[in-house]
Amino acid sequence: MLFDREGQRVPQVTFRMFIRIFAEVGWYDLSTADLFEGKTVVMFAVSGAFFPHSHMQLLGYNESAEIFQANGVDEILCISVNDPFALAKWAEAEGANRVRFIPDVNGDFTREMGMLVNLWDRGMGQRSWRYSMLVKDGAIEKMFVERDGFETMPVVSNADTMLNYINPSIQRRRNPIGRLC
Repeated sequence: MLFDREGQRVPQVTFRMFIRIFAEVGWYDLSTADLFEGKTVVMFAVSGAFFPHSHMQLLGYNESAEIFQANGVDEILCISVNDPFALAKWAEAEGANRVRFIPDVNGDFTREMGMLVNLWDRGMGQRSWRYSMLVKDGAIEKMFVERDGFETMPVVSNADTMLNYINPSIQRRRNPIGRLC
C-alpha cells in the first residue's frame, strides 16, 4: 500500500554509508536527522540504479540543481533500495555530481514511508515505488507519487514538477532535446 505522508515527519532511520576519499575508506552511519533537520531537502526515490527510466529522473534533478539551490533547497537526495556500491557506479556512469545518493540497503526508510513494493516475481526483490518529496526541517511538505510506479517515464516525481511546486514562476529554457533546464 502506498502512503501520502504530507505533513508528517520523515521516518527515523540510520543508513549505513560507505566512503572512499583518497586513502580513507570505511563505513559510517548517517541518520535521517543528519539529512533533514534544519534543512530544506528534495528527495526523490528511484526503483533502482540503472533501472529503466530512472536515469531521466536523476538527470533532471542533477541538471536543475542550481535552480533548486537558488530557490532555497539545501540538498537533493536520491534514495534507492540498493547497496552503496551500485549507487556509486550509477552516479559515476550518469555524471551525477550534484545529487547525494542514499542507499536504503534493506529498505527500512522505504518501508516506513509506505513505498516498498515486492518485485520478487520479476527477479528484482523489494524495490521503491517512484516518488519525490520536499522536506523542510524534517517535515514532509509535499509528495509527488507516481501513479504507475516504476515501469513508465516519471510523470510527477520529476524535477520539473518539483520546481513548479517550489516556484511556479521559475523561468526555464528548453535544451535542444526539449527538456526543461
